[in-house]
Amino acid sequence: MGRSFAVRPGPGRGTLLLADISGYTAFLQAVSEAHAAELAAGTFVPEAYPLLTSLLDGIVERLAPPFELSEIEGDAVFAFASDQDLELRGPSVLACLSRCYEAYRARLEAARDLMICTCDACSSISGLELKFVMHHGDYVVQSIAGHQRVLGPDVTAAHLLMKNHVRDVIGRSAYALITASAVNHLEIPLDRAHAITEEYPHYPTIHGHVLTLPFHPG
Repeated sequence: MGRSFAVRPGPGRGTLLLADISGYTAFLQAVSEAHAAELAAGTFVPEAYPLLTSLLDGIVERLAPPFELSEIEGDAVFAFASDQDLELRGPSVLACLSRCYEAYRARLEAARDLMICTCDACSSISGLELKFVMHHGDYVVQSIAGHQRVLGPDVTAAHLLMKNHVRDVIGRSAYALITASAVNHLEIPLDRAHAITEEYPHYPTIHGHVLTLPFHPG
């Protein structure tokens, strides 16, 4: 799935990006409960499993490049780009995320049309949404057990931001949460963006902006 990155170990600074399929865990649980008997008998493999692979593949294809794939984390993609390698600035940053979201929705709709089972659980596939978190900061590339990992407080902060209060601001919608550091460095336009602050233990207040997907330029 996608290509793994080959970056020299050591410190770096750049843009950190997470793309997460919201609602997938609940969707898979519902499908598993609805088809418990078939699963126990070994006669049914939920289409939800190959669906996740397809959706994640599509996300990676749209983000890498210009970003470098770091890891697939369950139902999320973690990618990054160093300052010297990322040429995206201004509206092109949002255009990159928009293309990824549009491709994701196209794959999701195609998968829904091909779903054989029409039970309520399987039919809830349309509720799977995509959300992005973009942050800018420092990181360290380090080899752990033979695999390169991107680590550091800013990497942790980006992951913490996946648990946020966005729903209180825009309701249930696909979105991109972009921190102030990423907005400033990448010169991202904020038309129709909603300001948001998040608090996490051991971290200063994180300021950012939320844009609903799909983007509608002002």
